[in-house]
Amino acid sequence: MIQRIDLRGRTLDHAELLALVPRPDSDVSSVAPQVAELIADVRERGETALLDQAERFDRVRPASVRVDPQALRDAEAALDPAVREALEGAISRVRLATAAQVPPATTTELAPGAVIEQRWHPVSRVGLYVPGGKAVYPSSVVMNVVAAQVAGVRSIALASPPQHDAGASVHPTILAAASLLGVDEVYAMGGAGAIGALAYGVPQIGLLPVDVVTGPGNVFVAAAKRAVQGVAGIDAEAGPTEILIIADDSADPDFIAADLISQAEHDELASSVLVTDSVDLADRVEAALTGPAAATRHAERVGVALAGRQSAIVVMDSIADAAAFSNAYGPEHLELHTSDDDSLLAMIDNAGAIFMGSYSPVSLGDYLAGSNHVLPTGGQARYSAGLGAYTFLRPQQIVRYTRDGLREVSERIVALSGAEDLPAHGEAVTARFSK
Repeated sequence: MIQRIDLRGRTLDHAELLALVPRPDSDVSSVAPQVAELIADVRERGETALLDQAERFDRVRPASVRVDPQALRDAEAALDPAVREALEGAISRVRLATAAQVPPATTTELAPGAVIEQRWHPVSRVGLYVPGGKAVYPSSVVMNVVAAQVAGVRSIALASPPQHDAGASVHPTILAAASLLGVDEVYAMGGAGAIGALAYGVPQIGLLPVDVVTGPGNVFVAAAKRAVQGVAGIDAEAGPTEILIIADDSADPDFIAADLISQAEHDELASSVLVTDSVDLADRVEAALTGPAAATRHAERVGVALAGRQSAIVVMDSIADAAAFSNAYGPEHLELHTSDDDSLLAMIDNAGAIFMGSYSPVSLGDYLAGSNHVLPTGGQARYSAGLGAYTFLRPQQIVRYTRDGLREVSERIVALSGAEDLPAHGEAVTARFSK
């Protein structure tokens, strides 16, 4: 069902590990030409292009792209009480945890009359993408919207693909989640066209361009985010989900199997990887996968994902070697199941989010841990972070100098401006003392 990669007895450097990590056969650049055409079509034909794309890709044609705010309120009123309670709990926990991500303003006095202030200022408007397709993701509404709200963003637009079972509009649970959070600007649009619409705007439906686009999606969404970067900021090119588990012989194989299956459930391209120093654990996990993988509701999807080139059980000489493998992989979700997780954590550099111990599964982070589940995939955790308030904040330095404070450094400014052959720079300073 799942491939075994045995790296015992091999000394591998970071570059060699990078070449060995299992990845899905999914290349964002391969769809770039199609994505460019879809975005150009939206820029040229606006709502008509979005409706045509919905009919082509989602097999429905909404009555309008902009969702009537009353539909959001109606969806909230009809929401299952248990789901409402769960969403409200998620909102509360994510809001509390996200608040810790907003740095305080600071003031640094360099000398009398020489002050630098540091503030973290939100962007004005954001576009948040919530995927559709194989599942419904009200939890992604929570993760995107709460992070933006905590950052202080004033204007929020949300896009999600129209669904056949939702009357060719956005799924009612998505609408209900948006309503709970006070968001009333929602658009029934998906894929690359939606990303282009958010970045460039569609005046005929009142959609103004946004400053930042965030949210997960398929390869077309990832390619579209790459295409609009520079017009708008993005969080990351989130692709198929992935889990990497580091475990030793103290771990529970049934827990590990359940967690590998939970992420394989998302998509046939989902990655489920176990890295261990125990052949016995590898054998027990492989055996534990068989029954639950076949019995779960999305067994066919799970089976394809687990059997794919992107999923594996990797056996290494030591847990330190497993940490090095994980750092090369840069997983979206990293679980640690060892007898000394804290010591292992000290070896970890690259991960979107880290789940410690047997009772912190990725599923917890997907919904109610308080952490954000919009995370970098495809190795991007090696250089980028998951979604948070900081995604929507920009550090700005504010310079406050008095006359005396400027005079104290004026000669040095003149010296440096002369060295750079930019004398007017120095003259802009001396002019203030020539009167």
